Amino acid sequence: MSEPAEPTSLEALRARLDACMASDRHALRRRIQGLEKRYSDKGLRAVAQDLEASIARRERREQIQPVLEWPELPVVDHLEELRRVVNENQIVIVAGETGSGKTTQLPKLCLELGRGRAARIGHTQPRRLAARSVAQRLAEEVHTPLGDQVGFKVRFQDQVSEDSLVKIMTDGMLLTEMQGDRFLNQYDTLIIDEAHERSLNIDFLLGYLKKLLPRRPDLKVIITSATIDEERFAQHFGDAPVVRVSGRTHPVEVEYRPPADDGDADLARQIENVLLEIEALEREEGRPRARDVLVFLTGERDIREVHHHLKKCGFPDTEFLPLYARLSRSEQNRVFQSHRGRRVVLSTNVAETSLTVPGIRYVIDAGKARISRYSVHSKVQRLPEEPISRASADQRAGRCGRIMPGICYRLYSEEDYHSRPEYTDPEIRRTNLASVILSMADLQLGRVEDFPFIDPPDGRLIRDGYRLLEELGAMGDKRKVTKLGRRLAKLPVDPKLGRMLLAASDKGVLEPALVVVSALSVQDPRERPPEKQQQADQAHQPFTDKDSDFAFFLNLWAWAEEQRQQLSRNQLEKAFKRNFLSPLRMREWRDTHRQLRLLCKDLKLNPGGTGDYEKLHRALLTGLLGQVVRKTDDGDWLSTRNRKPVIWPGSAVVKTKQKWLMAAELVETSRLFARTVAVIKPEWVEAEGAHLLKRQYYEPHWSKKRGCVLAKEEVSLFGLVVAAGRRVHYGPVDPELAREIMIREGLVAGEVRDKPAFLEHNEQKIRELEDYEHKLRRRDILAGEEEQVAFYSEHLPEGLYTLTGLLDWYRNKATQAEREALEMSEDFLLARTPDLDEDAYPDTLTLDGLTLPVEYHFDPQAGRDGATLRVPVEVLNQVPEPALAWLVPGLLREKLETLLRGLPKARRRHFVPVPDFVQALMETLTPGAESLLPALTRELQRMTGVRVEQEEWPVDELPAHLRFHVRVVDGDETLAEGTDLAELKERFADQAREAVAEDAQAETIAGTDWCFDTLPPTREVERGGVTLRLYPGLQDRGRDVALEYFADAPEADWHHHWGVARLLLLRLPDQTRELRGKIKRLPGFQKAAGDFSELTEEALLRLAADHFGAGDGIRDDQAFHAALSRHRSNFVQQAEQRLQAWSQWLVDYRRIRARLDKDFPLAWAHAHRDLKVQLGELFHPGFLLDVPGEWLQRYPRYLEAIDQRLERLGGRIGQDRAAVAELEGFREQYQRRAGDRPLWQQPEPLVTFRFMLEEYRVSLFAQQLGTKVSVSPKRLRKQWELC
Repeated sequence: MSEPAEPTSLEALRARLDACMASDRHALRRRIQGLEKRYSDKGLRAVAQDLEASIARRERREQIQPVLEWPELPVVDHLEELRRVVNENQIVIVAGETGSGKTTQLPKLCLELGRGRAARIGHTQPRRLAARSVAQRLAEEVHTPLGDQVGFKVRFQDQVSEDSLVKIMTDGMLLTEMQGDRFLNQYDTLIIDEAHERSLNIDFLLGYLKKLLPRRPDLKVIITSATIDEERFAQHFGDAPVVRVSGRTHPVEVEYRPPADDGDADLARQIENVLLEIEALEREEGRPRARDVLVFLTGERDIREVHHHLKKCGFPDTEFLPLYARLSRSEQNRVFQSHRGRRVVLSTNVAETSLTVPGIRYVIDAGKARISRYSVHSKVQRLPEEPISRASADQRAGRCGRIMPGICYRLYSEEDYHSRPEYTDPEIRRTNLASVILSMADLQLGRVEDFPFIDPPDGRLIRDGYRLLEELGAMGDKRKVTKLGRRLAKLPVDPKLGRMLLAASDKGVLEPALVVVSALSVQDPRERPPEKQQQADQAHQPFTDKDSDFAFFLNLWAWAEEQRQQLSRNQLEKAFKRNFLSPLRMREWRDTHRQLRLLCKDLKLNPGGTGDYEKLHRALLTGLLGQVVRKTDDGDWLSTRNRKPVIWPGSAVVKTKQKWLMAAELVETSRLFARTVAVIKPEWVEAEGAHLLKRQYYEPHWSKKRGCVLAKEEVSLFGLVVAAGRRVHYGPVDPELAREIMIREGLVAGEVRDKPAFLEHNEQKIRELEDYEHKLRRRDILAGEEEQVAFYSEHLPEGLYTLTGLLDWYRNKATQAEREALEMSEDFLLARTPDLDEDAYPDTLTLDGLTLPVEYHFDPQAGRDGATLRVPVEVLNQVPEPALAWLVPGLLREKLETLLRGLPKARRRHFVPVPDFVQALMETLTPGAESLLPALTRELQRMTGVRVEQEEWPVDELPAHLRFHVRVVDGDETLAEGTDLAELKERFADQAREAVAEDAQAETIAGTDWCFDTLPPTREVERGGVTLRLYPGLQDRGRDVALEYFADAPEADWHHHWGVARLLLLRLPDQTRELRGKIKRLPGFQKAAGDFSELTEEALLRLAADHFGAGDGIRDDQAFHAALSRHRSNFVQQAEQRLQAWSQWLVDYRRIRARLDKDFPLAWAHAHRDLKVQLGELFHPGFLLDVPGEWLQRYPRYLEAIDQRLERLGGRIGQDRAAVAELEGFREQYQRRAGDRPLWQQPEPLVTFRFMLEEYRVSLFAQQLGTKVSVSPKRLRKQWELC
């Protein structure tokens, strides 16, 4: 090499650029251009020095003369054609069949043509295993050590020297180099091998090269493949020349061996049968030179299972070797080593293309492969097992017949083969394009849709790729790369993993995140052999974490690093194997970690510390937002986009009770599995995925407490609900709607806590006018809600949607005119002039001296519709029930009409036209004089002669506004409300009584003698503005008598009557004691004691009351002692006579009961039932106090009548049954009217009707006994009319 002269000008430097290395030319030209703008001698010398160094390197490379030998391969026969075509064209398509030698001979051809000196010859392979193998073979053929003239570069391995002329690498490695060398200046020739595989990297490379070639006229590109659609490639590159090279030197016979008809498709057994067939063939034809078998299987699992099966089959002199990409180099190299006997290689499709296994005579093709397919809909990368294409099947068949004629056994039918597609879909049409899109955007290659792909990807995949990048924050508006996206493009990992690293840097947890991300970038280092699954699980157990599968990698990493410090390399590999860990994958993991760590350092990412669980997993979550998983109420798992995965069975989190997880991947094989999962919190999803969340608001409503519009918020991530039902301030979301809701539900409805003056004014005005609507039951009198809403909308400024904002504006900013404009006038509020008769709708009701307020409500949908009487609990028992049935005059007409129209048709037809009858009733009826229904019945009967029974009136069907509502209050507190006054009285009887007693006296007066003042009939007290009318009376308390005040006169009279009787007995202790002893000895009382527990005391009270006249106006001390003195002398004598009679009644009662309890003929069942009911009603508990005296004295005749009925029953069953049926009708009529009221609470006509029934029984069954009153069905009906 001659010594160059010292350059004197920039022109001289520019003239020498063509002599330097092509990889340096661009940078040196830029430096020279810089000197032209800003010249310096120092800069000139530096550029000249670097230029000369580059020229020297090139001259040294020109001196290298590799040894080129041409073996006997088909491609060698085409060398002249290839030399010519390569020299004359920038791009060449070489369609070479398997075995043609193109993979190793084309780089040598380029070297012969002088390529590889100014820049290297780049040779790509789709797999690392193939790249290493091809580099080794090529180095051997040119007689140079690997890494010298021939080098290779794959992930984590770089054996390329400065003098390397040929660089063999994976296509992914070439893509990575493009980021720093966009014009690929370090290469003058590129050989893209195995292009038929159409991987994503290959398609992107070919598209990129098409755009690059016009800008690099010095760059030669050779595209090769064994089976290729060469016409499509040629057209893609502008009708590039195609050189077709034949391959196999020996024919290949194809045999089809589909599964048997019985459906036995066990793969291992099929392969066993083919091997047995091969052995039989060789025994028949003789042993051939090559005997090895290459078996193509789907994946590692199939290889392990088939390997395990075949080893047990006992094939003699046969070696079984697995072959797949993840094996260590030493294990892979075993297939190339010499051997004895037969070798059966069990391989994935790694041996389908450029990797040639020597000595193969037979190929067994299972016909399937796992093809990665991405689902745009579910966002899942699926790995379904699919039939291979015909091209792949032919490629596999081409692996045999290299040495001699071969045989390919296909484990499927010939019809199946011909039905398969010709080529496998290119990967670009079945995978997520996010990484390609990001790389293109970073390299400024334009839109994906415009990029010259051989097969343009589906538009859905492109849109999905953009969506993923937007999800990660790498793409912004108008599909522009964000600052984060440019940082992401610098990381040679999946964009999701890269996003994790950037987030980890921001959170200060990059170090642990690097461990996890590098683990996710390589294959799982765990091994789980089928025969040792339990041992493997136990070995991995110490590294697991119950909440996170990601933490497994952290624990494993820490352990491995500790072992690495303590053990030699050989010992470390043994430790890995003992723990069922792949040494190769552990090494690959560590290499990935080192590479990523250095890259993060170059990008100046914050390494941070170890971090905690939350920070690390939130960083990981940024890349996995599309793979969040939630447990449903049914216990199943639901992911985003309505996917329903199951947790991978091998996960440590598979039995977690937590509800939220994230998954590193969702993969669909036999099912959709979530792999590598960890527990998270929904709050993390909201924080890290804020830009992706979709928020929906529902049920916006005014909150009186908070003074603003609230709504329930539902937060979802890709359809997965993250939070639901959370109440949020709705104003900022929809100010216009929030303002309307504030006006409608806050101002118009009056639901405002701090009311402004205008609202108080308007509400007061509305309350004053609202009574018109409630009384007249019309909604067209006052201005409606819509009018009021429009009023406020017109007079309130825009932008107000909270009470605070409204008050601030009204009090501090509004003018006086604006404030006055917000006050509604009466003219505005009245839509029409009301026609109201105040007497028809009184505001108070006077009932038996009580004046009670009446409220009116017009709300048919509410329970309180119509008139409501406000009754203090103290006077509840004083309100007469009959008076409430008349309602108020304004509603009476409608009630009468409704009652008449509700009658049964047989009755109603007598009262038509109804309005005329109602008018007549309104003129004749006098409200309040008696109960409504009896008065109504009487007047209608007078008018028409038709009687309507009280039970026929449709009272229960009346609408709510035609019943008087009663609201029971205690001060301002409402205790209850309803339309059944009797039920309310019973419900609050004790409370009313206590209130009455509290108002009547401070303490109870009680004694065994008359110690009370004169008891007036009534006593009135004032309470809460209401006059309470109280009724004093004596209350029997057994040992003494107390003064009580009752709210009801009949109740007071009843209790006073028996209270006086008790007081008389207490004043006659000796007589009372004597009578008690007498009662105990009487047989009737003895027998009846079990039926009537209080019979003795009731008998004594009845005797005293009847003898002394306890109810005859005894209300002071004088009257009490006068009665006592007047009748005490003969009390015991007369009492004993009555007790004897009563005892006989009770004996007869017990005798009849006993007779009824005996077996009765079935034909007498009606009589048996009727007699038991009759006895039960005559001798009910308390009958001695309850039954009036005039009827009680007739009990002996009633009992005798029963005896006679029983005696005659056998001969007159038919008559008896008819009589019972007639009596049942009268009795049911009575029971409906009487209800549960005791006799003393029933009106006298009803009591008379009840005992007339007893008299009628006597006339029916014992007529000779006679009756005390005239009785017949007609007289009974006449008496009923009085009821």
